[in-house]
Amino acid sequence: MIYRNWQGVEIPALGFGTYELNTDDAATMIAEAAKIGYRHFDTAQMYHNEEGVGRGLKASGLARDDYFVTTKIWYDKFQSGDLQTSVMESLRKLDLEHVDLLLLHWPTDDVPLEETIAALNEVKNLGMTRLIGISNFPTALIEKAVSLSNIPLTVNQVEYHPYLDQTKVLESLRARDMLLTAYCPIARGTVLKDPTLKAIGEKYGKSAVQVTLRWLMQQDSVMAIPKSGSPKNAAANFDIFDFELSESDMTAIHDLAKPDGRLIDPSFAPKWDQAA
Repeated sequence: MIYRNWQGVEIPALGFGTYELNTDDAATMIAEAAKIGYRHFDTAQMYHNEEGVGRGLKASGLARDDYFVTTKIWYDKFQSGDLQTSVMESLRKLDLEHVDLLLLHWPTDDVPLEETIAALNEVKNLGMTRLIGISNFPTALIEKAVSLSNIPLTVNQVEYHPYLDQTKVLESLRARDMLLTAYCPIARGTVLKDPTLKAIGEKYGKSAVQVTLRWLMQQDSVMAIPKSGSPKNAAANFDIFDFELSESDMTAIHDLAKPDGRLIDPSFAPKWDQAA
């Protein structure tokens, strides 16, 4: 396992994502993922499966200090008061006294960011979360969020895979001692058929998916949260710590990025950074 150290907190760099898993499937897969070796689990209010994640964690038998849980606040709860109440509800569903990382899921113009960051700081100070951060924030908003927070921000969770250049976001985060968590890390399965990734995988006896996840793990300050509804695939995704990509392989994968590589771009998305 690879860990990222953030101000003395060790975070497992490879996590288990739960987007689009219903409550029962989330409960089953979290317990299965824990058996495989995952110790970082990601959910969100918008996924409507926090209760299932909590059940899966209980079923895993893991001690609370042995796993890391992230949840995310949906942007319709960004007003002060609404945010704090929503976090208490998330903790109730997860059946936890605190989460390890709490993120603002998407930026919005509907509520002043200053108000939202202040509320996020408050839930941290109340002990509802160990760490706080953001998600889907481009560089201009990263800078603004950091400047408004009295507590250091830990993470920006964004779409990141071989077809999407996130150099500018990564540089901004590294300059601020923050981490990037990659969601959609295998580009919704697109990497499976990629000839470059398949050819690299053949050298190591690994799949294109495993090569992609290893590429992310070998980047400083990067974490990833692949999702799977299959124990077999979840186990394969975790089987990436017994090989290391060469520098030329890393470059070849970086070179797969393309201008139209973004897959997640809802109507409420912010103005994204252009490719470097």
